[in-house]
Amino acid sequence: MTAQADQITPTKRAEPTRTPWAATAERSATANAEELARVTAAATRVAQELDQDALERDRANAEPHKEVELLRQAGLLTLLAPTEAGGGGGHWESAFQAIRIIARADASIAQLLAYHYVNQAGIGFYAAPEDQAAWWERAVDGAWLWGDSVNPTDPDLLLTEDPAGDGWRLNGAKRFSTGSSVGEVIIVNALVASGRRTGEVLAFVLETDRAGLSLGGDWDNLGQRLTASGSVHYDDVAVTPADVLGPVTDEPVSTLLTPGLQLAFGGFYLGVAEGALTRARELLLGRRNSWFLSSADRYSQDPLFQAKLGRYKARISAGTALAERIFPRFDALLSRDTEVTSEARWALAEEIAELKVVATETALDVTQGVFDLTGSSSTANEVGLDRYWRNVRTHSLHDPVDYKAVEVGAYYLDGTTPPLSLYT
Repeated sequence: MTAQADQITPTKRAEPTRTPWAATAERSATANAEELARVTAAATRVAQELDQDALERDRANAEPHKEVELLRQAGLLTLLAPTEAGGGGGHWESAFQAIRIIARADASIAQLLAYHYVNQAGIGFYAAPEDQAAWWERAVDGAWLWGDSVNPTDPDLLLTEDPAGDGWRLNGAKRFSTGSSVGEVIIVNALVASGRRTGEVLAFVLETDRAGLSLGGDWDNLGQRLTASGSVHYDDVAVTPADVLGPVTDEPVSTLLTPGLQLAFGGFYLGVAEGALTRARELLLGRRNSWFLSSADRYSQDPLFQAKLGRYKARISAGTALAERIFPRFDALLSRDTEVTSEARWALAEEIAELKVVATETALDVTQGVFDLTGSSSTANEVGLDRYWRNVRTHSLHDPVDYKAVEVGAYYLDGTTPPLSLYT
């Protein structure tokens, strides 16, 4: 087997682990109305703040340090951390809703938050039960934003045994590492290529100022400009056993991390579509007169424009209903912890794949189609309506949506599932 295949193939795990999201006498399986209202209010306040200068910040293409501080001050960075560690003790449903709300105003910051939640959750998914409390306390005390270097299309990070100590040396690079240049820490997945634990893929955490770790700061793409997703290079970086969360395994509950990220994507895309349609509605209501062939007095009164707007609104509402059905089901399955079966894991993953297809296609159609509602004046740079499309177009290329559609169809036909990976 090649190093590339090993990099994205989970290690077989002998003993299961408990996550902090397991249902207990003190913790419910799903979020209650009070929690959802509290998180919704916090996310809405952040979104309103971000919306005031979203276009200007998008054009500036600067590192989003101030935006991260907004998330931190709102308590959103520690939402999922256990209350015992000083965190919010929140549920994933609340986190997914916060991502969607913020995406309406600023897709870049919504992506940062989504990846942060999943990266931080490596504590629960990879670390041994006896080690998790200490990791959560460090994360909460430092109010860390978590970046990542786990992109499986760049499986070129290798750990070799350190001859001078009891750890390893990390070498290689990742072209894309969301949150890396503004986060306090980066979660890294790398293959152990020599010495003890050879062949395992380890998940570990490095401070962004660790010697030998260099941040490229070179993210300069069409959209998602404020996601701090530049390259990271590792030149003989020391990795100690204390840095290691644990192995990346095929334990069903641990492999829910990837469907969780895909679920965040679905909510994120729908949020961007909602933001684009809201802005288009404002512009449409502001358009004077009407097309010369129309019998209406104003564009907003023309049935053709109303029908197009109505179809977009209906598709977003349908996608949102699907997302809001799945959000609590993710919590409910996680709450079963080590009792999660592979069959239950794949059943939920395929529902999430359905959402991914619907949300991606809806968001792409809405964010480009709103120009038909708003007219040529909406293409002015000062309007900035294009940022919604640029953001969805950029991020939706993360993994091909056509393969998600194939996955859904194959599972529906005869229960076939794709190989387990960091995309499925």
